[in-house]
Amino acid sequence: MIIFTVVSASMLQLIDTSIVNVTLSEMMGNLGATFSEIGWVITGYAAANVIMIVLSGWLGFKLGRKNYFTGSIILFTITSFLCGNAHTVGELIFFRIIQGLGGGGLLSTSQTILVESFPREDLGMANAIFGMSVVLGPAFGPTLGGYITDHFSWHWVFYINIPIGILATILAILFIEEPEENILTGKMDWIAFALLTVGIGSLQVVLENGEREDWFSSHYITMLSIAALIGGALFIWRELRVDSPILNLKLLRYHRFGVGAFFAFMRGFGQYGSIFIIPVFCQNLLGYTAEQTGLLLLPGSLTSGIFMPVVGQLMKKTRISPILLAAFGFTTYIAFLWLLSGMDANTGPSDFLLPIILRGVAGGFLFIPLTTITLYDLRNVEMPQGTAFLNTARQLGGSFGIAIMATFLTTRSAFHEARLNMDISAYHPQTLSRLHTLTSYFIGQGFAPRVAHDRALATVHHTLSTQAMMLTYNDAFYLIALFFALCIPLLLLFMRRNKRKALA
Repeated sequence: MIIFTVVSASMLQLIDTSIVNVTLSEMMGNLGATFSEIGWVITGYAAANVIMIVLSGWLGFKLGRKNYFTGSIILFTITSFLCGNAHTVGELIFFRIIQGLGGGGLLSTSQTILVESFPREDLGMANAIFGMSVVLGPAFGPTLGGYITDHFSWHWVFYINIPIGILATILAILFIEEPEENILTGKMDWIAFALLTVGIGSLQVVLENGEREDWFSSHYITMLSIAALIGGALFIWRELRVDSPILNLKLLRYHRFGVGAFFAFMRGFGQYGSIFIIPVFCQNLLGYTAEQTGLLLLPGSLTSGIFMPVVGQLMKKTRISPILLAAFGFTTYIAFLWLLSGMDANTGPSDFLLPIILRGVAGGFLFIPLTTITLYDLRNVEMPQGTAFLNTARQLGGSFGIAIMATFLTTRSAFHEARLNMDISAYHPQTLSRLHTLTSYFIGQGFAPRVAHDRALATVHHTLSTQAMMLTYNDAFYLIALFFALCIPLLLLFMRRNKRKALA
């Protein structure tokens, strides 16, 4: 029942992170919002969410884990109703920010409760169960959101959380217990909290909106970047000096935890960045709907969910090193990206099946070994802060990955289009032949010669742009594959042992 409770709560947060993305257009039309305004529905939630992930370990100690966990579910559920009932975009953004505060307390606390509910030798299985919710939640989000958008209204994207939230609240009250070891914490360090809000909040806004605002050509992106840098640096300095930090950076004294936090960031960067590209590729180039794209990705997430407990059992029953399992995961992910790099405009849904399944296998072999070896040296009293740290690193890595890949797609497509344009000339025989054929076709369709010629030029330009984007997506998949290939030798950083017993 504890497993069912915490998985329900974490799925609630994870589904909502992605379900809203596919309903933004309908929200814009219904609320009379601009594109930049409706973007804050995503940005506000993400910024509040990551701030609360950082705070979740400390708040769990301060308020009591059961109280904090249950209160977060209640807050998330109430604000889901308020979001669905919003009448203006301002109301929706405000309630989404509050919803993000509730959601941020669910993910790390769920992982902590699971990890502490299992004996140390079953740590891999605990992380496997948590990992299933991590991969299945974002997978169901776009599919469910697309279905709701097509058949109902955007309000139901939020209303659907209410019955799940009520159930999770009842289960949390009945089955979640406080840890045996009570941790005393000091008063809230409001200076650190302010620095965290400025640093992490500004960084999240920059990463969410930077590409759309053309990065540092925008004055407010530049100012927020400076605020993120200064706020983040001062927050780290402050946390290293106080006796009761809200994020225990001293956990990095555990060598494998420090390496694992680095890999959490790297894994978030590569996995979020690659999964961001696929929907853009399918919808912009292949013409798929949001619901079709979600169904396309679903087999990979289901495969990952199946392999999570398999890998957990493999770690428990065999002597295979987690480092080797993680290396296999990275290699499988590279194979997934390599297959996608050969896609073209004629690619069909069946062509995605094998790569997407390989991605699911890779997810299981990456998440379980890396998370288990990272958390293994922590004491139970350090686990809440440790899981908060890892989830923060993964979330920030994902935000960086999406922002950088979005910028890469924009700049690289311009490069390819300019290069392809060099081969298009009014004096080139193949160009003239192609234009003549297209013009004749449009004249045959009943258009006047001048209009037919203009349509022929537009068709050539569209073909060129499509080819440039296809080359760009191929490059993007190659780039992330190279990034993961470079991660494999870095796994050797885990080899140095701590004073505590080494993980078998």
